[in-house]
Amino acid sequence: MLVSFFSLFVAVVFIQFIYYVIIFGKFSFAKPQSSTPKRIPISVIVCAKNEEENVKNFIPLLADQDYPQFEIVLIDDASSDGTLDVLEEYEKKYPNIKLVKVENNEAFWGNKKFALTLGIKAAKYEYLLFTDADCYPVSKDWITKMSSQFTQQKNIVLGYGAYEKIAGTFLNKLIRFETLLAATQMFSWAKIGKPYTGVGRNMAYKREEFFKVRGFMDHMKIRSGDDDLFINQAANGTNTTICFVQDSFTYSKPKTTFKEWFTQKRRHVSTAGHYKFFDKLQLGIFFISQFFFFILAIILLAFQYQWIIVVSLIGFRYLFTWLTLGFAAGKLKEKDVMYWYPFIEIVLIFTQLNVFISNTFSKPVHWK
Repeated sequence: MLVSFFSLFVAVVFIQFIYYVIIFGKFSFAKPQSSTPKRIPISVIVCAKNEEENVKNFIPLLADQDYPQFEIVLIDDASSDGTLDVLEEYEKKYPNIKLVKVENNEAFWGNKKFALTLGIKAAKYEYLLFTDADCYPVSKDWITKMSSQFTQQKNIVLGYGAYEKIAGTFLNKLIRFETLLAATQMFSWAKIGKPYTGVGRNMAYKREEFFKVRGFMDHMKIRSGDDDLFINQAANGTNTTICFVQDSFTYSKPKTTFKEWFTQKRRHVSTAGHYKFFDKLQLGIFFISQFFFFILAIILLAFQYQWIIVVSLIGFRYLFTWLTLGFAAGKLKEKDVMYWYPFIEIVLIFTQLNVFISNTFSKPVHWK
């Protein structure tokens, strides 16, 4: 039995090497990204539901972007607080703001995809840049940097949506490490030519890509996935690129309790079951290899079976994972989370296992 466990452990380390060095290395070890401003007209689209305080703070930051020609399409998705009043005030204050008011209806009750579809149709320009109501751009050049990656072939741009740093909290480091790892996977597979996901906090695409796949129609009944399910369906190696220069980042306020973050993770993970087969397979293999690395290492060390080789493989695995994620963290300005890397990784893996088990027995609630 221990011989089989040892052989499986060696195979797991090899699989991890393929993922981290060969696949994730495509992004982590890539050269710094250059950008050439395109100055194409852009429609920035923001969907808000009960986000009164956030839109007060963040919409002026969007309106203050240093870009020659852009509009902001604000979508109020039947908010029950003062969100609509705030958006109406901004519509009066800024001439380039367009307000779309969505009322609940029986067919699309509380469906963000329906609200976004109305906003996309109302947009004046063909190139669309998306963020969420609880997000803000890191600089006045956000539109410039994201739009610079559009070319005649590249009509979809995947950006980085980061979370604010909160000093002295382990949960914040956990959230940001998970975001770093997810972005490394997203950017790496896109560079390989197999894009599979995107984040609505920071992504852009040409409107024609939306209508090529009939918008959200194929997954309209799935409440989540306005970003990742759309990208999973519409993106490919020909039409998709990435943007990871610092001025292109957006930031969001992270959850401050584990319960809130766990609920958020359940919503995000629930959409993965609707990905294409290859994408589900590669994500599944990666998680399984992560999980069994720890389980098999513990078993083999407990019995001191080939312990010198096992310890050497553990050290080798941590060397290449730490280097790969460290270079990615440098690109995405998340270096501080790597000081906690070994411990954070263990907590994250078993949290993800808990999310999977929870979603198996009950469906998470989506949107708001």
